[in-house]
Amino acid sequence: MAARYVISKDERGEFRFALVAGNGQTVAVSEPYRTKAACVNGIESVRRIAPEATIEDRTQPPP
Repeated sequence: MAARYVISKDERGEFRFALVAGNGQTVAVSEPYRTKAACVNGIESVRRIAPEATIEDRTQPPP
């Protein structure tokens, strides 16, 4: 199964999306959005930006 975005409503009635891996494990959860349209826009933003994101490892002291 491929990774997917899952939209849901939280206890305050706000929309959130979760990125769920192919094995069913939740990888990330978004901030709350007031509207579903804003939530979908958030997903589209992640889709555009994430492939080019770098990794910043703060667990190691600087060289």
